[in-house]
Amino acid sequence: MSEIILDRAQIMEIIPHRDPFLLIDEVLELEAGRHIRAVKRVRAEEYYFRGHFPQEKVMPGVLIVEALAQAGAVAILSMEEYRGKIAYFGGINNAKFREKVVPGDVLTLEICLDRLRRRAGTGTATARLGDKTACRCEILFAIGA
Repeated sequence: MSEIILDRAQIMEIIPHRDPFLLIDEVLELEAGRHIRAVKRVRAEEYYFRGHFPQEKVMPGVLIVEALAQAGAVAILSMEEYRGKIAYFGGINNAKFREKVVPGDVLTLEICLDRLRRRAGTGTATARLGDKTACRCEILFAIGA
């Protein structure tokens, strides 16, 4: 098991998300502005499972992508020049979903920031269940004041 670099309390010092919408539990690797590896533990009591789908609980794909985006925001906003700012979703390209994510799963979220300009950038994002890819996409983001 990897060492925890940031826990939930430390993550909340960097990004503005709060329960029930904070979708990352810990950060295992962080190279500010370049790369992050974070974890989302998928719990049976998550609010979205009451309606998606009650007969077969599956984490919505849009929330998997949101978890990836939140991890990417931690990587960006950990940079000194962006501390205290907000990273906004700018877009999602080429999203592919390969595995269902269900209660009890542990998602590993990896984002490599490919391009970072003054106020915007892109990153390659992958959510994994063990050695299987659950989701892969490109995320675009903008940095607010």
